[in-house]
Amino acid sequence: MRERTEADATHAAPRLPGAHRPAYGATVPGMPRLAIAAREMRATIRLAGPLIGGQLCLIAANVVDLVLAGHLGARVLGAVAVGASIWSFALIALSGLMMAVPPTIAELDGAGRRHEAPLVFRQAFVLAVAAGLLAWLAVGWGGPLLVAALGLAPELARNVDAFLHAISFGAPPLAVFFAARGLSEGLGVTWPTMAFALAGLALLAPLGYVLMYGAFGLPALGARGSGLANALVVWAMAAGYLAFVRFAPFYPGLSWRRTRRRFHPALMMMLLRLGLPMAGSVLMEVSMFSAAGLMIGGLGDAAVASHQVALNLASVSFMVPLGIALATTVRVGNAVGRGDAAAMRRAGLAGIGLAVLAQCGSALLMLGIPHLLAAIYTNDPAVLAGAVALLHLAAIFQIFDGMQVSANGALRGLKDTRAPLMATAVAYWGIGIPLGWWLGLHGTLGARGVWMGLIAGLAAAAALLLLRFDLLSRRLPARYAAPAPGL
Repeated sequence: MRERTEADATHAAPRLPGAHRPAYGATVPGMPRLAIAAREMRATIRLAGPLIGGQLCLIAANVVDLVLAGHLGARVLGAVAVGASIWSFALIALSGLMMAVPPTIAELDGAGRRHEAPLVFRQAFVLAVAAGLLAWLAVGWGGPLLVAALGLAPELARNVDAFLHAISFGAPPLAVFFAARGLSEGLGVTWPTMAFALAGLALLAPLGYVLMYGAFGLPALGARGSGLANALVVWAMAAGYLAFVRFAPFYPGLSWRRTRRRFHPALMMMLLRLGLPMAGSVLMEVSMFSAAGLMIGGLGDAAVASHQVALNLASVSFMVPLGIALATTVRVGNAVGRGDAAAMRRAGLAGIGLAVLAQCGSALLMLGIPHLLAAIYTNDPAVLAGAVALLHLAAIFQIFDGMQVSANGALRGLKDTRAPLMATAVAYWGIGIPLGWWLGLHGTLGARGVWMGLIAGLAAAAALLLLRFDLLSRRLPARYAAPAPGL
């Protein structure tokens, strides 16, 4: 029996109706293959650049939080670090859920039906508010239960609880921000994402200082002030992005009035069916790294510090292929909407190639100057030696990480989400973590063994996801996710 997926291919023809206008990066008959590939890569880079900038701003915001907390003492710094780790799971879950928006919007845009995008966004907005409220409850009330289970020192636990209660207030606007971002990015307008991330970063530092240290007659709130500052910044960013997508002149052809107060249950359920597996896939990877950190935690302070140094450097470089993956989702989804099978496959392969190329650059740095990179974080000889050894492994790690995230981005453009979820579950938790435990803890390799397990998990995920995209991109998926004309 022929395989069927969420993106069930019911059209075998190379082109479907709906190609109303040339897309950015479109080709012309007779263009050489090299020129076609170069044009596709330029189009992807044009979208990805601001997205990479926006992702780097998120890392910078975490640095601002830790710097402000660090000057208030180890207790506040520890509370913010632990609280931010717990909060990150809510952030990633909400981000993953709203990943259903860009490919759906991009597909409508490619099909010449961008006027229906507001209908999709209204359903995404309702879904975001509901998910944000659940995350608010989960972090604000469930977070302290988790903290109690961790057995932290009483004073540290109280500070973590205060941080979580404050920052959880930002969960609903965070989900709405991701929904507005998805609308803009799906329409190919990515620069506002970086602009609002930069504005949020600029606001976070002074607001965090005032609330954490006390100023202008306000009390010093410490860890609670850090959480509150982050929540208020997210509220401002969400309000700003909502106003921007509604009233800015960069989104022509959207029929906001025609879709006002329209509720579309089937469309909302479609977004949920797409978004939940996307969120699950991202959480699979994040939980793998969390588990690796816990395993290394029992190997001593030097091993933990070396792991943190290497992982932080890898995380910074990962923002580049992540931005490329987000752009690839839009490019692939737009090609599906246009009914252009060749462009659909070309967009996915171009994104994967760019991500691997970017990771090759960071891998060369990790192989060539590992001591200089590690010295940015520490001058402890034992930590430096451990970090350098892990950076050599991270160079391999980088390549597979770029492959898997970009291939997953291409599959999101095809709205194929359940198979990637299963693939990442098997790769990360069926291969990566067991192998890392065996080599690192059962064997004698320590932190290096755990990282070898991470490499194996990422390599397996990359292989499975690349194979999946290669199979699915040879035929056009049915555009089942787009609402019928006139809705």
